[in-house]
Amino acid sequence: MNEPQQKWTETIDADHSLFDLRLKEVWRYKDLIYMFVKRDFISSFKQTILGPVWFFINPILTTIVYLIVFGKIANLPTDGAPPILFYLAGVTLWNYFSGSLTGTSNTFVGNANIFGKVYFPRLVTPISIVISNLMRLGVQILLFIIVWAYYLSKGEIHPNIWVLATPFLIVLMVIFALGAGMIFSSLTTKYKDLGMLLGFGVSLYMYATPVIYPTSSLSGPFKKLAYYNPLTGIFECFKYGWLGAGDFSPLMLGISTAIILILFAIGLVIFNKVEKTFMDTV
Repeated sequence: MNEPQQKWTETIDADHSLFDLRLKEVWRYKDLIYMFVKRDFISSFKQTILGPVWFFINPILTTIVYLIVFGKIANLPTDGAPPILFYLAGVTLWNYFSGSLTGTSNTFVGNANIFGKVYFPRLVTPISIVISNLMRLGVQILLFIIVWAYYLSKGEIHPNIWVLATPFLIVLMVIFALGAGMIFSSLTTKYKDLGMLLGFGVSLYMYATPVIYPTSSLSGPFKKLAYYNPLTGIFECFKYGWLGAGDFSPLMLGISTAIILILFAIGLVIFNKVEKTFMDTV
């Protein structure tokens, strides 16, 4: 007597291309992404007095510190843009990138317990992190626009058509944070020291990025090196579009885009390779 053939609703297979994003599989777990985003949002402000108001307080206080230290004391130039708006623009973008990078870099180590008990596409976790940070970015951009509108009404800034590139710039930051985060999260499964060094490295990276200064203030080899920083084109384009000031060129943004896409491809390969065996080393 022949036994009835079993039909599986879903097959978990480790055999897939290293470049495969498996977006269809990730989309089936969209509810899980929503739950992770909700969890991150709630846990960030649980047992706090001001709650989501910290979305505003953080960039405001950071901008004030930068204004005093780098604007008044160090007297760094802002290419003629109002210093408060110049620093707020840099802080808004940097907060998103640094938060997304440090979050995604902890994907494997921070979620080892969950990964060891239940299966779901591992890419769900870093995607949920960059989406959570997009919510914060949206609130902080709203704050930036309020301050921007004030200076626009006074005629102190002159925005241009590059303002329309803002969604593209945000997408580039998402891809860059995902790519770099996947590389670090994969490497930290074997080399725990990288996780400790990342926070320090991110702090140093800020000073290599035009957050508190414009690239026009650089000269010689430092300016050439700045062009190969993936964030330089993004930050300069954002400030140039919204403030009408800065040393921006489309070539700068093109270089940033190319480097980011290459890093994302490398991160995806390493991530897909490590996720098959990371439970043996984490």
